[in-house]
Amino acid sequence: MRRVRSTDLAIFLAIAQHRSFRKAAVELGVTPSALSHSLRSIEERLDVRLVNRTTRGVGLTEAGERLFDRIRPAFLDIDDALEDLDKFRGQPYGKLRINTPRPAAKMVLLPIVSRFLRAYPAVEMEIVVDDALVDTVSGGFDAGIRFGESVAADMIAIAIGPRQRTAIVGSPEHFQRFPKPVTPHDLKDHPCIRYRFPSGTYYRWEFERGGIELEIEVQGPLTLGDLDIMLDAAVNGSGLAFLFEDHALPALQDGRLIRVLEDWCPYYPGFFLYYPSRRQSPTALRAFVDFVKTDAVRQS
Repeated sequence: MRRVRSTDLAIFLAIAQHRSFRKAAVELGVTPSALSHSLRSIEERLDVRLVNRTTRGVGLTEAGERLFDRIRPAFLDIDDALEDLDKFRGQPYGKLRINTPRPAAKMVLLPIVSRFLRAYPAVEMEIVVDDALVDTVSGGFDAGIRFGESVAADMIAIAIGPRQRTAIVGSPEHFQRFPKPVTPHDLKDHPCIRYRFPSGTYYRWEFERGGIELEIEVQGPLTLGDLDIMLDAAVNGSGLAFLFEDHALPALQDGRLIRVLEDWCPYYPGFFLYYPSRRQSPTALRAFVDFVKTDAVRQS
């Protein structure tokens, strides 16, 4: 077997983590075709097939899975050792990749990130907006943002941004045609704008009052997967929408939308920044976590 270098293993590791030549190529700063050629050369030198290439994507062979499981901890240890040198620098340094759903990016993350980058100009941050539940580790992210109930138990999670509250809203024209609902059960008499997750499942509207919790599977002729478009659709009279209060506030204040069932929409903790409970976190991530904690105290 011809010699396999650590750089070769880094190439394989990037492909295995992303399950995509395109995404791995972006991370490594090369073209997908060059990456494919490099992997083919590695497999020839090892005389073992590591990756299955299909029209549906990239998967690991049994040998590839075993190699990935063995070398990944070693590369994490190397990353930790290099990150440990950051304490000798004058300030946090490096790149930080965060995965977040669109509402969290707009409402809580971007304002904090803007202040953070002004305070730490040596840090580079990439924000990837994705409403699907993503494995941050295999996706090559340092951290993610989700609601508390969506965070895996083996992650460290801290609150980011203020408490959140939902709002059921419709246009004045809508309520000229339909009476205002008094309880969530009255939603069966209204056309509602449904939200479908990237996974394909529909969101069931959630309510709580006086210790009573309800989940209502609403119906309606319009289904969307973007909250900004849902707000516009509600303003245009397409039906009732289930939105974040802060998101709907401008349209409520200027009369384009009317709120109902407010007493069934309590406050809840909101979004959480979460990251792996590794022994050594990147310096840039530690600085961002501390900044979020300080920001939470300042905003409270």
